[in-house]
Amino acid sequence: MKTSTERILTTHTGSLPRPDDLVQMMFDLEEGRPVDRSRLDERIRTAVVEVVRQQVACGVDVVSDGELGKPGYSNYVKDRLSGFEGAGSLRSRAEWDDFPEYFERMRQDAGLRHLKTPACTGPVKLTDPEAVQRDIERFKAALAALDGPQPEEAFMTAASPGVIAHFLDNQYYASQEAYLAALADAMKPEYEAIVAAGFVLQLDCPDLAMTRHSGANRGLSTEEFRRNIRRQVEALNHAVADIPADRMRMHLCWGNYEGPHHLDVPLRDIIDVVFSARPSAVSFEACNPRHDHEWKLFEEVKLPDGKVIIPGVLDSTTNYIEHPELVAQRIVRYARLVGRENVLAGTDCGFGTFVGRSQVHPKITWAKLQAMAEGARLASRELW
Repeated sequence: MKTSTERILTTHTGSLPRPDDLVQMMFDLEEGRPVDRSRLDERIRTAVVEVVRQQVACGVDVVSDGELGKPGYSNYVKDRLSGFEGAGSLRSRAEWDDFPEYFERMRQDAGLRHLKTPACTGPVKLTDPEAVQRDIERFKAALAALDGPQPEEAFMTAASPGVIAHFLDNQYYASQEAYLAALADAMKPEYEAIVAAGFVLQLDCPDLAMTRHSGANRGLSTEEFRRNIRRQVEALNHAVADIPADRMRMHLCWGNYEGPHHLDVPLRDIIDVVFSARPSAVSFEACNPRHDHEWKLFEEVKLPDGKVIIPGVLDSTTNYIEHPELVAQRIVRYARLVGRENVLAGTDCGFGTFVGRSQVHPKITWAKLQAMAEGARLASRELW
């Protein structure tokens, strides 16, 4: 994995806004309406070409396919694995109880209305091993189509066992540990295929923070919650045991939505568990109003050898375009604490985590990424 050896490199969390016509086709597919699959596949292909070109044009160094072919960063596995035939629903969080009127309004979002999160009601097995290969080939073709500046590196995302277990409820396995183990075994081929194709693998692990006050974790002590997420990390580590640590990164977040977040677990309470995961780089929310202060944690916590951080320097839920000087300040304060070579500039979360759910207008998304690139240039001048 490329690191900031000569300047601060820029990246993001993986998901980017989908074109409106692609959104409608994917909504139709999710709702069971007739869809011309060859037309859908071709539209995904052209959209990936464009999203790669736009990332490079904005100055993003480490690019992705934007997750454009997936209905969501976590629930896409329902179409690749067996066992997901049950009725499920989006799990509530304790903060919803404190501010029900706000969250009722949020639930009217078109992306959430179309979000499918079926429950696990049977054995989890890989049924479509070619799906990841289709993603890989589209991304390779888009990178090959670039005729100007080239990115430093490319990554692809995949859902972790823990985040799948959060969104797709277990109604079949005798224990959560057994469910996580089955998911780890089923996802292992996808993880390995991405790395074998030459891409960095990003494992999406918001479950390690986001689930603190949701579902079965409500009412648990901090140590009990820590025990739960240790099991999730163990399942993840099992699934990626054969992949070099420096070919992986992971993403941690508290839920990619504008809201109170007043019950979020502090990063301090989970950072050691996060660092026990095998991926060498950790991407995390670092600039929104609830977590912007947590950079000070690294005054006390030493970055483990071999680890790299990708703090968010852009908020993925607001249409403010961050000033490049603010971006530079955010980068520099981390670099001063953990070393400039151990920091990449990233985003708090994705800009298109579920199809049709873009809290930031697409044109503003690209402007924000341009601001990140300019901020990274300013930070690099100060640090080198």
